[in-house]
Amino acid sequence: MYWILFIGIALISYLVQANLKNKFEKYSKMPLMNGMTGRDVAIKMLHDNGIYDVKVTSTPGMLTDHYNPANKTVNLSEGVYGSNSVAAAAVAAHECGHAVQHARAYAPLKMRSALVPVVQFSSSIVSWVLLAGILLIQSIPQILLAGIVLFAATTLFSFITLPVEINASQRALAWMSRAGITNSFNHNAAQDALKSAAYTYVVAALSSLATLIYYISIYTGRRD
Repeated sequence: MYWILFIGIALISYLVQANLKNKFEKYSKMPLMNGMTGRDVAIKMLHDNGIYDVKVTSTPGMLTDHYNPANKTVNLSEGVYGSNSVAAAAVAAHECGHAVQHARAYAPLKMRSALVPVVQFSSSIVSWVLLAGILLIQSIPQILLAGIVLFAATTLFSFITLPVEINASQRALAWMSRAGITNSFNHNAAQDALKSAAYTYVVAALSSLATLIYYISIYTGRRD
């Protein structure tokens, strides 16, 4: 039963990632009418929201864009930083949405940030703890229980990430429309790009939950 579920989730994950890549490539070829680059969009959104202490930088790689609340930087991938496409504008505005969340003390973002050190520690050892727990389940079942608790932290993190990402996209789209970055011809494209990205977080959360339930079923002796 569970292996069918995992294969299904893996397939959906692949399709969602492929869809995101295709959408990004498609909308990367659609230029903004005003010619603003991802960097320009990011700086304008920050300033329009009264944020002047966040730096916009370029980071290597593709789709490596992120906001770092620790040093207050919006890090845009090379394909976004200097591009004047609709996709670049949407991604840049989305990351600035996180900066706005930080400035406004958005509760889910604060919760996610608080969980980061816990998840980093958990992720570094959880695989080994779960493996040892399964091998020693008959003699020391507490090891598997410890692994389940560690894995539950990563699952919780995945679900807290959902409202954070969705809200950042909502802020980005509302501002882009209000500021005239997008118009009636390309706003739907920006919305479609961010919606495709959001699906990846939904699949990741569901996959994590399914895995957690699987380990719990082993611990309780109800494995199919």
